[in-house]
Amino acid sequence: MRIRPNIKSKSTNQTNIVKSLAYKLGFDDIRITSAKPFDHHREVTLKRIDAGLMEGLDWYTEERVERGTNPESILPGALSIISLSLNYFIETPQNQEIHGPTGKIAKYAWGHDYHKVMGKKLKLFIKELTSLLGRNFASKSYVDTGPMLDRSVAERSGLGWYGKHTNIITADHGSWVFLGQIITDLDLSEDQPLKKNCGSCQICIVECPTQAIIAPYVLDNKRCISFLTIESKGSIPKELRRLMGDWVFGCDICQDVCPVNHQVQPTKEPLFQPGEHGFNSLSLIPLLDITQEEFDRQFKTSPIKRAKRIGLIRNVCVALGNIGDTEAVEPLGRTLNHEDPLIREHAAWALSQIGTPKAVQLLVNASLTETDREVKNELLNLVATKQDD
Repeated sequence: MRIRPNIKSKSTNQTNIVKSLAYKLGFDDIRITSAKPFDHHREVTLKRIDAGLMEGLDWYTEERVERGTNPESILPGALSIISLSLNYFIETPQNQEIHGPTGKIAKYAWGHDYHKVMGKKLKLFIKELTSLLGRNFASKSYVDTGPMLDRSVAERSGLGWYGKHTNIITADHGSWVFLGQIITDLDLSEDQPLKKNCGSCQICIVECPTQAIIAPYVLDNKRCISFLTIESKGSIPKELRRLMGDWVFGCDICQDVCPVNHQVQPTKEPLFQPGEHGFNSLSLIPLLDITQEEFDRQFKTSPIKRAKRIGLIRNVCVALGNIGDTEAVEPLGRTLNHEDPLIREHAAWALSQIGTPKAVQLLVNASLTETDREVKNELLNLVATKQDD
């Protein structure tokens, strides 16, 4: 008599191998979901695009969402998605030796670029899993890249739940996690979504200075400090500049205030640590004069390079205006001669915020020599406003 193989047992054994390997390689958690389409998430995301809430992210198209919510269109024959997380929480170092005004950086950018760190881990995972299973299998991996909706995968797999700030919250590491996915044709046992949620808590909504979280689980991308300091390449809306404080790359406010995030243990990944690997804050005034060569060298391994040199200097100007330190007046005055009109515009705004007689005089002088029409009009308006005060 022919005995039929135990398919379920085989799937369970493969799943156990997959999960054991993930923890061995240093991932903090792993869950698995099927490669079935993400119909609900597709519908919700397309509505957000139609409502203009993803404006400014030109790459975030309907076509991308359609493909990303249908895993088989990415990997024909896909059966499972492995959802992985890596904790990046770091406690703020004490006794920092930085002089002068400083700017804040989101924790995820304190160390090496997580795309590369986690990307290498995923490649190693696939390589070692191939060896353990004794055969090749089809796979595609993503770390906040490509069309995958990583948070949708994390939610459906039970890795975490959606917070009202739209980030995924995990039970052990809060929302201080990077997410990775591996789509594969391996038949693995599925995990179930968590039954947890944020309940009645709305602290993140209340504390967002720009009111970017316009409703629970709904983010207006155009108002988010992270978008404004990283993705946005143009002029930052004037009504939002004062609300950005001293953030120059990203923002952690909605995560800092989240109660679930208050008991998280620090990451064990050395490449996410500041110090020799990166920064947890930046001395602002020297950045006003940073050259492209210096920018490339200083931020070679850092996510901060995503802001580009001009974007970072623009952010520095806004932060200096909000800090109001008079030490920045002379350097900002020199920045009024920067080759890029975008920088000159934001330097002028910063000087107007500091508002000392010297700062106002620098604005008057610049208004007499400025050649860009928009910047000149901005200078004249700022000078008129200050003279009326």
